Amino acid sequence: MPILPPEPDCYPDDLLDQAESADSPWWLLYTRTRQEKKVLRQLREAEIGHYGPMIPQKTRSPAGRMRVSYIPLFSAYVFLRGGDEARHQAVCTGSVLKAVEILEVEQLLEDLTQIRNLIALGVPLTIESRLQPGTLVRVRNGAFRGYEGTVIRRENESRLLVAVRFMEQGVSVKLEDCQLETIG
Repeated sequence: MPILPPEPDCYPDDLLDQAESADSPWWLLYTRTRQEKKVLRQLREAEIGHYGPMIPQKTRSPAGRMRVSYIPLFSAYVFLRGGDEARHQAVCTGSVLKAVEILEVEQLLEDLTQIRNLIALGVPLTIESRLQPGTLVRVRNGAFRGYEGTVIRRENESRLLVAVRFMEQGVSVKLEDCQLETIG
């Protein structure tokens, strides 16, 4: 049972499929911490095209009940389609710290479409920042939970990585558990 029902994360619903999206300016909005949903609501009310992918997160209550909440896939980021006026309206919400213009719009739309399609499949997704050899990491779960170390290599893993190249982030589909988080 969801704590709150999912809210739309894209306006309009077919934003990524519209022909005008490829010809319009796009912005990466960096929001205040935990303000992504507020920004999405305000942009939807202003009828400004945007996308802030949300994914379900399942947790257990102390009584053992399964709870589902919807969290941003990319914490503190929202994608905005529109010109300077749309960017100005977004910044004036008070919840946007910075807006960066995206120059590779076609590439962005391809990446976001792939991520939208993965979310629609309902497979578990994990945020992936570029874990390069030498990156300090902590094991999040399993028998080695809490252990810290350094990534030596990232080959021979059974994972499908879909990246938003502009942000140098992406998501991975679990084919094996991804148990690492970066430290610092």
